[in-house]
Amino acid sequence: MTDLQEFAGVDIAVIVPCYNEAVAVTKVVTELRAALPTASIYVYDNNSTDDTAELARAAGAIVRHESRKGKGNVVRRAFSDVDADVYVLIDGDDTYDAARAGDLVRVLLQGPYDHVVGVRKHTNEEAYRPGHTLGNRVLTGTVGALFGRQITDMLSGYRVFSRRYVKSFPALAQEFEIETELTIHSLHLRVPVAELAIGYKERPTGGESKLRTYRDGMRILRWIMSVTRLERPTLFHGILAAVFGVVSLILGVPVIVEYVDTGLVPRFPTAILASTMGIVAILVLAVGYVLDAIMRGRQEAARLAYLRLPAPQTIEAAAGELPVPVVPEASESPQVV
Repeated sequence: MTDLQEFAGVDIAVIVPCYNEAVAVTKVVTELRAALPTASIYVYDNNSTDDTAELARAAGAIVRHESRKGKGNVVRRAFSDVDADVYVLIDGDDTYDAARAGDLVRVLLQGPYDHVVGVRKHTNEEAYRPGHTLGNRVLTGTVGALFGRQITDMLSGYRVFSRRYVKSFPALAQEFEIETELTIHSLHLRVPVAELAIGYKERPTGGESKLRTYRDGMRILRWIMSVTRLERPTLFHGILAAVFGVVSLILGVPVIVEYVDTGLVPRFPTAILASTMGIVAILVLAVGYVLDAIMRGRQEAARLAYLRLPAPQTIEAAAGELPVPVVPEASESPQVV
């Protein structure tokens, strides 16, 4: 349990997206209240057909509703409506250790960081199936390779943010791609990020997972490719230009060799196609460079929007000492990424 005075003066908002989580929401809200006694807990009901909203309200949460289906829509609405110094995002299905919310907030403020990710530590297959583990590693590795920085658990739904992170976050995703967008936003702006290991357990009896491994995995992969096209245009268009260039060479080299040997170009259609492919490759590469210049302007605008707000207020240790990270176990010390 967190001391009432520990986060005095810090406005903390907890965002809990929920869809048919009646079996778990009361426990989640109760544990969050114990971990963060001074926080405002917002349960966003996303068209639930059970008693999620009523139970959350009875547990002491502020209940709001988002009619557009999808976690991304809920997060966008919450980030737009709620004003706070620190934001905690956690699912309402009781799979994450809500009691560790205070530790995550503490790490954010002691850094200070703008983004702290709760890295899932699971102990049984039911909590985190092998297919999900492999998919998470593949997608996380892809984002790390494309954007040049590694996040251990890109798809974690347990995160803490500063106000300047949230108010500079565009929130364009609609469903489970939201975690990917949150991660890429951190990498895009190169904000201070830390990770802290937290428990991850099986859903309570009666709870049903809304995540569909293959469908949502493909949605996330498509989202990554779309963001790569926008944020890494030189790389994206460079690969396309290389493909067209290779096809042009495969088609054109035999024509050139034949011309050198005989002085004739009997395969005019092939020669025209090869030339066209070569021109297309040059145009695609040029478009990539133009979009890269435009992207640079967008990056500068996003960075300035981020810098308009102050950094998170740092927790000062007793007697004016520098902040000292406090975590339950030494092996779970926050990792800066």
